[in-house]
Amino acid sequence: MQFPESWLRRFCNPDLTTQQLADLLTMAGLEVEELDPVAPPFTGVVVAHVLEVAKHPDADRLNVCKVDAGTGEVLQIVCGAPNVRPGIKVPCATIGAELPPGPDGKVFVIKKGKLRGVESHGMLCSAKELGVSEESNGLHILADDAPIGQNIREHLRLDDTLFTLKLTPNLAHCLSVAGIAREVSALTGSPFTLPAIEPVKPTVDATLKVSVQAPDLCGRFAGRVIRGVNPQAKTPDWMVERLARCGQRAVSPLVDISNYVMFELGQPSHVFDLDKIQGDLQVRWAKAGETLKLLNGNTVTLDEQVGVIADGQQVESLAGIMGGDATAVGDDTRNVYLEAAFWWPKAIAGRARRYNFSTDASHRFERGVDAAPTALYLERITQLILEICGGEAGPVDDQTVKQPAREPVTLRLSRAQRVIGMPVTQAECETVFQRLALPFEALSVQGDVHFVVTPPSWRFDLQIEEDLIEEIVRVVGFDKLPKRAPKAPVTPLVRPEGRKSLYAVRRGVAARGYQEVITFSFVEERWEAELAGNTQPIRVLNPIASPLAVMRSSLVGSLVDILKNNLARKAERVRLFEVGRVFLRDASVVDSDQTVGGFHQPVRVAGLAYGPADALQWGSASRNVDFFDVKGDVEALLAPRQPAFVAAEHPAFHPGRCAQVVIDGKAVGFVGELHPKWRQSYDLPQAPVLFELDADALTQRVVPAFTSVPKMQSVYRDLALVVTDATPHDALIAAITQAATDGLVRGARLFDIYKPKAAVAGIADNERSLAVRVELRDDEQTLTDERIESAMQAVLAALAERVGARVRG
Repeated sequence: MQFPESWLRRFCNPDLTTQQLADLLTMAGLEVEELDPVAPPFTGVVVAHVLEVAKHPDADRLNVCKVDAGTGEVLQIVCGAPNVRPGIKVPCATIGAELPPGPDGKVFVIKKGKLRGVESHGMLCSAKELGVSEESNGLHILADDAPIGQNIREHLRLDDTLFTLKLTPNLAHCLSVAGIAREVSALTGSPFTLPAIEPVKPTVDATLKVSVQAPDLCGRFAGRVIRGVNPQAKTPDWMVERLARCGQRAVSPLVDISNYVMFELGQPSHVFDLDKIQGDLQVRWAKAGETLKLLNGNTVTLDEQVGVIADGQQVESLAGIMGGDATAVGDDTRNVYLEAAFWWPKAIAGRARRYNFSTDASHRFERGVDAAPTALYLERITQLILEICGGEAGPVDDQTVKQPAREPVTLRLSRAQRVIGMPVTQAECETVFQRLALPFEALSVQGDVHFVVTPPSWRFDLQIEEDLIEEIVRVVGFDKLPKRAPKAPVTPLVRPEGRKSLYAVRRGVAARGYQEVITFSFVEERWEAELAGNTQPIRVLNPIASPLAVMRSSLVGSLVDILKNNLARKAERVRLFEVGRVFLRDASVVDSDQTVGGFHQPVRVAGLAYGPADALQWGSASRNVDFFDVKGDVEALLAPRQPAFVAAEHPAFHPGRCAQVVIDGKAVGFVGELHPKWRQSYDLPQAPVLFELDADALTQRVVPAFTSVPKMQSVYRDLALVVTDATPHDALIAAITQAATDGLVRGARLFDIYKPKAAVAGIADNERSLAVRVELRDDEQTLTDERIESAMQAVLAALAERVGARVRG
């Protein structure tokens, strides 16, 4: 909500500075988000009258003007504006004037100068040069009655401040200047004055029959016919100025008046071209399949969930949202139908967003507009139309169907004191209610005081006792609350030693050279189908953009998309990771404080590596990152726990370069190279390698346990084994370490692979030779040759039995 301070002070003018007023509103719950001057500082600019205009003798685009700036002498000023002409009044910067800083930040000082040999004693200014507009179509032409020589800041009322409020949805009564002024009056005690509204006496009998067929859509409908209006009349400068300072562009007088009263009093309205309405009007819910071309040019298809105003032939307006193009007022309009109504908030909420737009009217109606003064505010709009556009008004047709009931709310004084934390008195509460114009009755109940408050028609937000407590404390002042330390003991939540935080996980991944990214939880449906194999994703009811229509079940798609963006910007080496939730259907999940029934939302950690394995360096030849590089990163992140990597398939990964990560028999994620068809589909020069792990597996930590330093030396034996090509590494190592050796085998490591290119004695075509180093140790005594030999025979026996390995001859 944006408005000028000067307009607010027309309704309520407390003895406060601009900053004090802003602080007061913020502390009362109406947060002032911005305070901006209407115009930047400048001096020496006055109203001037252009007397003569002649062509410059040496420049086709320049004119030599004779100007009366109220200094007692006629000034000669060279001007290049295309709209300069004799008789107009414009801002004139005299010699010594300081104009707002330009792009370089330097103040522009007007000096006497020569332009193509002709002296110039000042400068005629545009609105952009004064800083009051971002656009410039030439000189800023002033009204004919502007006093010559008057300071332009005074004439245009530029010493004003724009307030921008960040209002919460419950403060619908503050979506107008009058509503905010009512709050300021309650907070300061300054008088609050509404503009005088005199009912307009009908001068014609013209009426238009309106039938309200949906009481759950419209609670009150008021309208009247006005004949003989002049739609080409000029909107008064004061109205254009106030609308502009509320962020609203002037359109035409009829539309401007409607918008003006909406900002002034909070009552949206609509003006129909009466001659374009066919038959009577109906206020009803739309019928499925009906269409309407709106004022913004969009044609929308309607259904039974959207309210409309229709005539005998077609729909003419979206109720409480936007009018239709067919009955819009224009330059040829002569007769209008003026409408103001109360639309139920639940009937308007969300309807505009269904069609991907929002309006000032829908923003107000879906939060709640005061129904009581609907007819009175219609008189205010009529009054302004007759003053500006002329015409003759018919009688008001005011239909009250069903107005919102304001149920009394009870406040216990003892409860208010306990919640606020200070001894609020009965007198203070009564003063607050009186200043807020809240009718109340004070009752004595069992030694306590109960206030029964009946909310006024404009307060939709007062429904429970806590709402009244909030009103008391914000009027009394949050700064009045005593500063007391909490009495409850503050006990830090100590994380178990066996777990680490997600922040530590992030640092661990970043230490491996990855950069963190944060992406949306909603993604393209294509990513889910292709990269997660999810053909039934969870759909978003109101997506912020049409491509982002489903909730993600994997982080892979988001990382691939960011990789594409980086490659488009010439990145050669990319390392990315993300920590975020995914969303899965799970009927076993029930509603709780931290879960949503039917949906499992685990946190996962995913990473992507693309390009050279190492940054540019001289120590080794450059090579691209491969599966084993990222597999090593995963092992480092899970260390000291030892994961197993089991060959597996995943929709996103290469069938032969993908592994499932298993810890303690439980699958915790995948690591693999992107599938070739997706690399081609997403236009990637080479395939990235990715991993995706459950965050729970990474936050678990093995608690260190003390073990003594071995007193005995280890013994190492190397084995040259022949196995089939299909023998996995994990099975080979497990056969060695789990052999029946009474615990003598402490480890085994593969250090060489030999695959002959041609036939070699003892190695078949489907076999290869593996060199493995076996570590043996007894912590109590030195190993003898007999025990070592016995253990190695047990190892060879286990290898032969479990993986079919034999010693190479």
